[in-house]
Amino acid sequence: MVGAEGEQIGIKPIREALQMAIDLNLDLVNVAPQAKPPVCRIMDYGKFRYEQQKKEKEARKNQKVVDIKEVWFRANIEEHDYQTKLRNVVKFLKDGDKVKCSVRFRGREITHANIGQKILERVKTEVAELSVIERQPKLEGRSMIMILAPKA
Repeated sequence: MVGAEGEQIGIKPIREALQMAIDLNLDLVNVAPQAKPPVCRIMDYGKFRYEQQKKEKEARKNQKVVDIKEVWFRANIEEHDYQTKLRNVVKFLKDGDKVKCSVRFRGREITHANIGQKILERVKTEVAELSVIERQPKLEGRSMIMILAPKA
């Protein structure tokens, strides 16, 4: 048994331990039921739960949820459109989000998959200092997809 101040009290019968907790106007909490003998502690359980919830809330507040943002390119994209989409990729990476870069092929454009490969390679080289390649460019159906993750 552990006391209210964290001191070791020793092995006590359950009735005596419960009476000690009642005398101190606190709760008797079984903190290690699988131990032999089980370990109990005298504490204010309501205060303990409140502090636990505060810690969990603080941990949730500090965690970052990583989203996957998607940026679409076309096989025959013009330079200005490319630069606009590249700015979005850079912004997403700086915000700490993963970016899925896709080149969508329409009609017969799929026969020139190397054009899409060149576009994604260009994106990869231009954001190399901000990102890590999580998935290399790969053709899936009518799209070529590459996933970039922000550097830690």
